[in-house]
Formats: sequence, C-alpha cells, structure tokens
Amino acid sequence: MSESLLAMSITTWYGNKPPVLNTVSLEMMRGEVLGLIGQSGSGKSTIAMSILRLIELKGGRVSGSICFQGRDLLKVKESEMRCLRGSEIALVLQSPLTSLNPALRIGTQMKEAWKAHASGPNCEALARIREALTSVALPNDDEFLQRFPSQLSVGQAQRVLIAMAVMHRPALLIADEPTSALDVITQAEILQLFRKLNRELGMGILFISHDLLSVANICDKIAILNKGEIVECGVTSQIFNQPVHPYTQQLIGALPSRPPVLETRRLRLIPREKVVTIQ
Repeated sequence: MSESLLAMSITTWYGNKPPVLNTVSLEMMRGEVLGLIGQSGSGKSTIAMSILRLIELKGGRVSGSICFQGRDLLKVKESEMRCLRGSEIALVLQSPLTSLNPALRIGTQMKEAWKAHASGPNCEALARIREALTSVALPNDDEFLQRFPSQLSVGQAQRVLIAMAVMHRPALLIADEPTSALDVITQAEILQLFRKLNRELGMGILFISHDLLSVANICDKIAILNKGEIVECGVTSQIFNQPVHPYTQQLIGALPSRPPVLETRRLRLIPREKVVTIQ
C-alpha cells in the first residue's frame, strides 16, 4: 500500500478577519506529485506557508492538523520546525532572482544552505553542491560558483534555487508558482526537471500554480482551490476529462485547447533511500 506523506485539514486566518483557508483538506502519498490549482488570491501560497508554519510570522493562525510523516506539524516546537524546513520539507518560490541574495556568490549561498542542516568538512559540502548543480543541469565548476545572482539568467537562477532545495533530499518539495516568471521554453525545461527529480529522488512534490496546462502532464493528482476551499480533487485524467464541480468545469472550459492528458501514473514505492520507479 502507498504510504501517506502529508495529510492535512486546516483553517487559516488573520486576526478577526474571515478565514483565508476554510477547512482545507489534502492528502499526498510518498513520491506523489500533487498539483494545487487556483486563481490569484484563492489561498494557494497560504497553504504552503501554513505547512511550513511561516504564516505565524505574518500574524496568521492555523487550526486543525498537518500530519507530515506521522508528526502533526502544528504540535511540534519551533526549534523542530527549523530543523524540518530545508531538510525534510523544501520550498521553491516563483521569483528566483529576488529569492537569492544579490550580495553573495552562488557557491557561498549554496554552502550556507548545506551547512544549515549538515556538518562536515568543506570538501564534503562542495561535493554535495556540485552534485546538486549537476542534477539540475547547471555547470558545477568554480567559475559558475563564483558568479553573483545578477550574472545568471532567470532560468539559471530558478535551477539554482531548485538545487539548493534538493541538496538534503527532502521528502516533500513545495514549488510555489515556480514557472510563472519564465518564458515558455524555460517553463517546459523546469517542468521536465521536476519530473526527473521526482523520479530519481522519490520526492513528493506539491506543485502550486494558476496554470492548468503547466501541470497537465506532471501531476498524478490535481486539487482545485476556490475562495479558500478545495472544491474538487482527483487524478489528473479525471479532472481534465470528467470535471465534476462547476468551478472546475469553468476552468477546463476556459482552456484554449484540451491537453492530451495521459493515464494516471502508477507509483511502485520502495524504501526512500532507493529510487521511486514510475511505470
């Protein structure tokens, strides 16, 4: 049987205002790619911030439960959350050039990301950094590591962020609109990269987007978020071919063309230290 990676049911709000998220329930299996689709302002990023418990830094509150690998994240101490963020749960944001520190070289930033959750000699850190860059199809030589973010293209910067996110082989990668700032060709390359990392590392991916077409052939399941509520969730082929909720039907009907959605990928899960084979 598939093992649950993330199971959550939460309500999130700020102060005395109405909830931004109203009893949002999601479940992901280990190694699964779940697409979270919704228009701007629907609460997609709030879900990501709630899982990471970063919403509290903005004065928000979360009630309910977020069960990640058997632990309720709403009940663990902040010190434990700091250990989980970046090591077991990683985040990739939509604006790569603003997410990187413009004053620090790429190698320095990646080394800091590595040492935040690992100890060891510099040679070990450098080896893992080079490995991570190779995994996202970037140069791993000294010349590239000495570059500043301003010397990278937007696509290269996004790949650097992804490399930093996967260095510790997290069980869950949250990708929040990771292709919205990219051109069409680079978008396709980044989507292929996420598929590759999911297949090779067995990493679950919560892929947040407002673009149905961008997730059509990457996600095993799709959840539709509207006004802070999940109105429909199902396998990708069902969402595209037999949408049930009127809002989902409206989204599908607004597409310029219907993508050729493949049958749902079936995952044969094996221990995490090995590879997840997608058949």
